[in-house]
This record gives sequence, C-alpha cells and structure tokens, in this order.
Amino acid sequence: MPGFVPAISKKDEESKLAATQRANAPRMNVISAGLFIAPMLLGVLLTVATLNPFPVIAGAILGIIAALSPRVAKQWERAVVLRLGRYAGLRGPGLFWITPLIDSVSTYVDQRIITTNFAAEQTLTADTVPVNVDAVLFWMVYDVEKAALEVQDYYQAVSWASQTALRDIIGRTALTELLRGREKIEDELQRLIDERTTPWGVTVQSVEMRDVVIPDALQDAMSREAQASREKQARIILGQAEVEIAHLFEQAAKAYHENPTALHLRAMNMLYEGLKEKGAMMIVPSTAVESMGMGGLLGAAALRQQQLAKGEDEETMVPVE
Repeated sequence: MPGFVPAISKKDEESKLAATQRANAPRMNVISAGLFIAPMLLGVLLTVATLNPFPVIAGAILGIIAALSPRVAKQWERAVVLRLGRYAGLRGPGLFWITPLIDSVSTYVDQRIITTNFAAEQTLTADTVPVNVDAVLFWMVYDVEKAALEVQDYYQAVSWASQTALRDIIGRTALTELLRGREKIEDELQRLIDERTTPWGVTVQSVEMRDVVIPDALQDAMSREAQASREKQARIILGQAEVEIAHLFEQAAKAYHENPTALHLRAMNMLYEGLKEKGAMMIVPSTAVESMGMGGLLGAAALRQQQLAKGEDEETMVPVE
C-alpha cells in the first residue's frame, strides 16, 4: 500500500515562494524616485559649475539613502518594520517613512482571505479503506505581528497543518461517515486546523471537501450492494402488497358469503365489464358458475352477443342484381 503523498507539488511550492519573494522585495515608488533624482540633479549642476566630481558623487549617495526612506503598502497589506533587527511596529496601508540604514521592512503581510488547496492521498480510513480526499481551505491573517514573528513561513505552515489535520480526521472516520457526513467532517476539520494556526495569528474561515475518491473495485462492490438492497426492498414491498390484497379478498369473501344478492350483483358487473366490447370472449370457471349462480346470466349474455353479431352481418350484406 503506497504511503501518503504530499498534495503540494514542487511547482506549487516554487510558485508560492516566488510570490512571497515578490511581495517582500524592495518596492520603488514615485516619491523614492523623486528623492533620488533631486540630489542627483543638484550634484550634476554643481559638478558642471565647479568642475569637481565630488558633488555628483555626494548627490548620488544622498539620493540612494533618501530613496530608502519612503515606502508604500497596499490597502490590504501591513508592513512589518524592524529597527536594528528588533520588532519596531506595523506600518501601512499607504505611504509611510522609515529611517534609512537603521529600519528595514522584513515582510508585507496580506490580510485578505486566502485559498489553499490540500489533499490526502492513499490515506486509510478507520475501516482500512484507502481514499484520496481533495479539499480547499479559506483562511486569513488576523494578527500580523504573530504571523511575522511566531512562524517562519505561515503560508507553508498553514498548508502542512491542513494536510496533517485532514489525515487525522480520515484515520478516525469510517468510509460511510466520510461519504455521508461531509458537513460534520468539514466542521471538525475547520476546528482542528484553527486550533493549530491560531497561535500564528491565522484564523480559518471555512473548509470545503471537494472530492472523495475510493478504489474502483470498492466502487463496483458498493454499486452491487446498493442494487441488491434496492431489489430486496422491492421484493419486500411486493410481498406486503400481496398480503394486503389477500386480506382484502378475505374480507370480500366474508361479505359475499353473508349477502348472496351482493354476490349476484358482482357477477353481473363482471359480465358487463367483460362483454362491453363486441365480439369479446370471457372464460369463467365452472365452479364460479355454480357458486355464483351465473348459468342463466351467461346464457342471456351469450344470446345477446349472438343477436348483436347477426345484426351486424345482415347490415353488411349487399344485394346482388
């Protein structure tokens, strides 16, 4: 039996790492550009006027240092500022200033709702059935300070915490409960992941299981079992119907035994129903003729049927000249 295979591929990890690096990379803004260009232009003008290269060098150094001060954080971001390596506070959103060469922005934390796909592959349930479960996690950072200081990479930590929690839930859940009680499992999974990620400043909004895949052989067995169960239920219903019909016949027999007139009326109704169509033939057991007194009725019905047939033959005859 193959073991657990991590759901996050190398490609996914590289893409997430690249996105994090892009978010934390130094960002150029128009104010930084202006602070860099102004000392440079002033240095160039002084160099041209004095024919001394020192002003342009000093202007370039001053412009680089000045450009490091203004920073801009997006509306959904908070910037974590470190001063000489120690936590100094949060900045943003919008424009904020730091002390060049002393302060640094370690990371920009996204506070929007983030989605993370995770899965458990070939994981055994409580009744030793290997299943593949695919789910999606909706989460967000509610405490930027904890997310930046308490965990090295909260993206990766949340992903691995979700996978291990999913494996724990599957390991103590039977296959039937896993297939039928998704809402209960999702709530339990959300609670378990939230307990693990709360110390990191992360809260879980919801967890949704997208797919549960079981082996093909087990699918065929479950299909045959369901079909057999439906056939059994159909036979039970048919048997119950036969019992009810037998009880009704028993009650009808008692009623006809106590009331011969009703029995004759029923016999006449049966004949009428059977002979409504012209040319119809009705087979009646001899015991029914004797017990229900249907001899005279059958004779009258046969005579009437013969008369009707004879009348039709006379109408269809055409005289020959």
